[in-house]
Amino acid sequence: MATKRSVVFLVFDGMKMLDVSGPAEVFAEARTFGADYTLRYASVSGEPVLTSIGTRLSVDVAAAALGDVDTLIVSGGDALVGRPIPPELTDAVRELGPRTRRLVSICTGSFVLAAAGVLDGRRATTHWRHAPLLARAYPGIEVELDALFVEDRGVFTSAGVSAGMDLALALVERDHGPDLARDVARNLVMFMQRPGGQSQFSAPLELAKPRSPALRAVVDLVAAQPALDHTTTSLAAVVGVTPRHLARLFKAELGISPARFVEDTRLDHAKTLLNARHGVTETASAAGFGSPETMRRRFVARLGVSPSQYRTRFGAT
Repeated sequence: MATKRSVVFLVFDGMKMLDVSGPAEVFAEARTFGADYTLRYASVSGEPVLTSIGTRLSVDVAAAALGDVDTLIVSGGDALVGRPIPPELTDAVRELGPRTRRLVSICTGSFVLAAAGVLDGRRATTHWRHAPLLARAYPGIEVELDALFVEDRGVFTSAGVSAGMDLALALVERDHGPDLARDVARNLVMFMQRPGGQSQFSAPLELAKPRSPALRAVVDLVAAQPALDHTTTSLAAVVGVTPRHLARLFKAELGISPARFVEDTRLDHAKTLLNARHGVTETASAAGFGSPETMRRRFVARLGVSPSQYRTRFGAT
């Protein structure tokens, strides 16, 4: 616990305030439990910056005056998307990157790392709304479209806003272990079990809320009890419509079939249980797959890994 770690936020005009204040609060809270983090804020010019909410953020130092940094965090901002990245910002990242133990971006800060060439040949993520653009603009990056955060050889990228707090908590856990991280999460009223590979959305949240009362009732039932023996016929019977009519409702409003929605929901529920370190057999039963082998086939087909591999890779402490 005696190791002193400098955490520097690289900020700029138009940066999203929560991309800085959220992770900073996690590191600051960790200090109350004995972690030795020094928080500093740097801009290219050394001058204060104007944030997304219209307030000015004071900075401690110009980026060029920084020495070695343990953790450099590049905040995000709407101005980084769909227009050229200021060259002085990418130059600062190129200069500081080799002098940092780990390089981090929050939300659209990934576009700064991408423009600086840091993400070439690496896996990365960003806010779900902008992930397809990141993949198109920088084909040398393996973009994970909806991961909360991704680590690849010392470079960490996160999804939007609150996911930056999840990533900061994961970094605290790496530095100081699960007990201290759990204390931080409890004090900040955060979830402890949101690992990086978890989707930015659960299956029900990815879909628009159904307008039809019958369809809404079916969606709510499957989300609440994925382990039931859901078929198009049984779900249609619950709300008093024909299976054909229910299938039409799903297609018209949600763009998927009832069977695909059930599978998506079961996969989402299974991932949540595996993230929480539940066993594969227990998870297969609770999520409605019936058998571990059935669940394994669906995981491999949809996610490219087996349930046990997913649990090992993404399971939270």
